[in-house]
Amino acid sequence: MSEKQTEEQLMITVFYDGKCGLCSKEINHYRKVAPEGVFDWQDITTTADDLQKQGISVSEGLKLLHAVDNNDRLHVGVDAFILIWQHLRRWKALAFIVSLPIIRQIVNVAYRTFANWRFKRLKHCQIAEKQEQKR
Repeated sequence: MSEKQTEEQLMITVFYDGKCGLCSKEINHYRKVAPEGVFDWQDITTTADDLQKQGISVSEGLKLLHAVDNNDRLHVGVDAFILIWQHLRRWKALAFIVSLPIIRQIVNVAYRTFANWRFKRLKHCQIAEKQEQKR
Protein backbone atom coordinates (compact mmCIF):
# COMPACT_ATOMS: atom_id res chain seq x y z
CA MET A 1 0.00 0.00 0.00
CA SER A 2 1.41 3.38 -0.98
CA GLU A 3 1.79 6.38 1.33
CA LYS A 4 -0.92 8.19 -0.67
CA GLN A 5 -3.41 5.36 -0.06
CA THR A 6 -2.65 5.39 3.67
CA GLU A 7 -3.30 9.14 3.88
CA GLU A 8 -6.58 8.77 2.00
CA GLN A 9 -7.73 6.07 4.40
CA LEU A 10 -7.04 8.31 7.40
CA MET A 11 -8.74 11.36 5.90
CA ILE A 12 -11.58 12.94 7.85
CA THR A 13 -13.58 15.49 5.87
CA VAL A 14 -14.81 18.44 7.92
CA PHE A 15 -17.48 20.73 6.45
CA TYR A 16 -17.58 24.16 8.08
CA ASP A 17 -18.99 27.67 7.60
CA GLY A 18 -16.06 29.78 6.44
CA LYS A 19 -18.07 33.03 6.55
CA CYS A 20 -18.75 32.66 10.27
CA GLY A 21 -15.98 34.44 12.18
CA LEU A 22 -16.22 32.18 15.23
CA CYS A 23 -16.37 29.01 13.11
CA SER A 24 -13.38 30.05 11.00
CA LYS A 25 -11.32 31.01 14.04
CA GLU A 26 -11.96 27.63 15.67
CA ILE A 27 -11.28 25.62 12.50
CA ASN A 28 -8.09 27.61 11.85
CA HIS A 29 -6.90 26.68 15.34
CA TYR A 30 -7.61 23.01 14.69
CA ARG A 31 -5.79 23.25 11.36
CA LYS A 32 -2.68 24.59 13.11
CA VAL A 33 -2.56 21.80 15.68
CA ALA A 34 -3.80 18.92 13.50
CA PRO A 35 -1.40 16.28 12.27
CA GLU A 36 -0.66 16.30 8.53
CA GLY A 37 -2.84 14.19 6.27
CA VAL A 38 -5.67 13.49 8.71
CA PHE A 39 -8.19 16.20 7.85
CA ASP A 40 -9.68 17.62 4.69
CA TRP A 41 -11.11 21.01 5.75
CA GLN A 42 -13.90 22.12 3.40
CA ASP A 43 -15.34 25.62 3.62
CA ILE A 44 -18.86 25.06 2.32
CA THR A 45 -19.30 28.76 1.54
CA THR A 46 -16.81 28.35 -1.31
CA THR A 47 -17.73 24.83 -2.45
CA ALA A 48 -20.47 22.55 -1.19
CA ASP A 49 -20.31 19.79 -3.81
CA ASP A 50 -18.89 17.14 -1.46
CA LEU A 51 -21.35 18.16 1.26
CA GLN A 52 -24.28 17.75 -1.10
CA LYS A 53 -22.93 14.37 -2.27
CA GLN A 54 -23.45 13.31 1.35
CA GLY A 55 -27.12 14.29 1.01
CA ILE A 56 -26.71 17.39 3.17
CA SER A 57 -28.12 20.75 2.11
CA VAL A 58 -25.97 23.86 2.30
CA SER A 59 -28.24 25.38 4.96
CA GLU A 60 -27.95 22.22 7.09
CA GLY A 61 -24.17 22.39 6.68
CA LEU A 62 -24.12 26.03 7.68
CA LYS A 63 -26.23 25.37 10.76
CA LEU A 64 -24.24 22.46 12.25
CA LEU A 65 -20.69 21.20 11.89
CA HIS A 66 -20.53 18.03 9.78
CA ALA A 67 -17.67 15.57 9.38
CA VAL A 68 -17.26 12.30 7.54
CA ASP A 69 -14.82 9.76 8.95
CA ASN A 70 -12.62 7.39 6.98
CA ASN A 71 -15.42 4.77 7.06
CA ASP A 72 -17.80 7.24 5.34
CA ARG A 73 -19.80 7.63 8.54
CA LEU A 74 -21.37 11.04 9.01
CA HIS A 75 -20.90 12.88 12.32
CA VAL A 76 -23.05 15.93 13.02
CA GLY A 77 -22.79 18.67 15.65
CA VAL A 78 -21.15 17.59 18.88
CA ASP A 79 -20.30 14.20 17.37
CA ALA A 80 -18.32 15.99 14.64
CA PHE A 81 -16.38 17.93 17.28
CA ILE A 82 -15.67 14.72 19.18
CA LEU A 83 -14.35 13.10 16.00
CA ILE A 84 -12.03 16.06 15.40
CA TRP A 85 -10.84 16.25 19.01
CA GLN A 86 -10.05 12.52 19.08
CA HIS A 87 -7.36 13.20 16.47
CA LEU A 88 -5.82 16.28 18.09
CA ARG A 89 -3.13 15.60 20.66
CA ARG A 90 -4.17 18.03 23.39
CA TRP A 91 -7.89 17.66 22.76
CA LYS A 92 -8.28 13.90 23.29
CA ALA A 93 -9.25 14.29 26.96
CA LEU A 94 -12.04 16.71 26.05
CA ALA A 95 -13.27 14.25 23.40
CA PHE A 96 -13.43 11.53 26.06
CA ILE A 97 -15.25 13.73 28.59
CA VAL A 98 -17.78 15.07 26.10
CA SER A 99 -18.38 11.50 24.85
CA LEU A 100 -19.77 10.48 28.24
CA PRO A 101 -23.53 9.97 27.80
CA ILE A 102 -24.93 12.59 30.20
CA ILE A 103 -22.33 15.19 29.25
CA ARG A 104 -22.83 14.50 25.53
CA GLN A 105 -26.58 15.12 25.92
CA ILE A 106 -26.07 18.40 27.77
CA VAL A 107 -23.38 19.66 25.37
CA ASN A 108 -25.50 18.59 22.39
CA VAL A 109 -28.50 20.64 23.60
CA ALA A 110 -26.27 23.64 24.31
CA TYR A 111 -24.52 23.40 20.93
CA ARG A 112 -27.76 23.04 18.94
CA THR A 113 -29.31 25.98 20.80
CA PHE A 114 -26.28 28.13 20.03
CA ALA A 115 -26.09 26.89 16.42
CA ASN A 116 -29.73 27.78 15.79
CA TRP A 117 -29.26 31.23 17.33
CA ARG A 118 -26.11 31.84 15.25
CA PHE A 119 -27.78 30.58 12.06
CA LYS A 120 -30.71 32.99 12.46
CA ARG A 121 -28.34 35.95 12.94
CA LEU A 122 -26.03 35.41 9.95
CA LYS A 123 -27.24 36.83 6.66
CA HIS A 124 -25.49 34.25 4.45
CA CYS A 125 -27.21 31.45 6.38
CA GLN A 126 -30.62 33.05 5.87
CA ILE A 127 -29.94 33.53 2.16
CA ALA A 128 -28.96 29.86 1.75
CA GLU A 129 -32.10 28.72 3.55
CA LYS A 130 -34.37 30.95 1.43
CA GLN A 131 -32.74 29.74 -1.78
CA GLU A 132 -33.36 26.13 -0.78
CA GLN A 133 -36.99 26.85 0.11
CA LYS A 134 -37.56 28.22 -3.41
CA ARG A 135 -36.52 24.90 -4.98
